[in-house]
Amino acid sequence: MQMTDEVWTPKILAFCCNWCTYTGADLAGLNRMKYPENVRVVRLPCSSRVNPQFVLRAFQNGCDGVLVCGCHPGDCHYTSGNYYTRRRFMLMKRLMEFAGIDPDRFQIRWISGSEATKFKETVTDVTKLIEKLGPAGKTGERRGMG
Repeated sequence: MQMTDEVWTPKILAFCCNWCTYTGADLAGLNRMKYPENVRVVRLPCSSRVNPQFVLRAFQNGCDGVLVCGCHPGDCHYTSGNYYTRRRFMLMKRLMEFAGIDPDRFQIRWISGSEATKFKETVTDVTKLIEKLGPAGKTGERRGMG
């Protein structure tokens, strides 16, 4: 949890595909588009490289939300990586519920390299959602019980 002048701001970790989403984020920066500063971007070769343990570890280490972004289905540079991502993270939401973490704190989006505006809007929307949910508890705490 990050406090600034007594006001809580969420910590959000965004795992971004090198070929599409990271390029879109870079383009947003080059075009000087403003998006929330509390989002930390981790660049990966493919969204399928995000292990569910990375997501759980992010929450254990104080993140309030996690965003995974990759190429649009059918456009993956590794042929089918984003299909693996989509299947894996449908199950991830169930695991998060079991661990006592609100599944809405975890989001997946498909953003291409030319969609700088979509990247900006996605990051802004996810930040607003996490702000509405409030600070995340520690992993293993049940909502309303910890």
